[in-house]
Amino acid sequence: MYAIVEISGKQFKVEKKQKLFVNRLEAAEGKKVSFENVLMINDGSKLSVGSPKVSGAQVDAKILKHLKSDKVIVFKKKRRKGYKVKNGHRQAITEIEISDILTGMTKKSPAKKKETPKKAETTKKVSAKKEKQDLSSLSVAELKEMAKKKGITGISSMKKADLVKALS
Repeated sequence: MYAIVEISGKQFKVEKKQKLFVNRLEAAEGKKVSFENVLMINDGSKLSVGSPKVSGAQVDAKILKHLKSDKVIVFKKKRRKGYKVKNGHRQAITEIEISDILTGMTKKSPAKKKETPKKAETTKKVSAKKEKQDLSSLSVAELKEMAKKKGITGISSMKKADLVKALS
């Protein structure tokens, strides 16, 4: 069984009891961490690919130690200019051990049914939404005419959003 999981912006193929080095994690040594951003799980018989992640799946790990990786030398030079710069860098990393891969494929309890609201309430809500959609689909000139008919003042300086708000 293995999974592909995203840990601190990088993707790793992990298996149970595997040790790997990742970018520095904030948790203390010896603590357990879990990663919910699982992109794919293969348990031998079934392959689950998420879009973008597998729902309910997680990978549990234990932080073994914090350390620095090998030194990387950065050397810059421009020929015939006398320009040389040498820098070194050691990336902070964390060693983790994968303790468990949870697939999240348990039996789900039946969904609870929502109570249906009364028809009068739903028709009021639908008609209010239609009015707002209708108002936003009208042009500014048409909205200004409607505002004049309702007796709204100061419409010459109003924008379309203000007109829609004043009319609704």
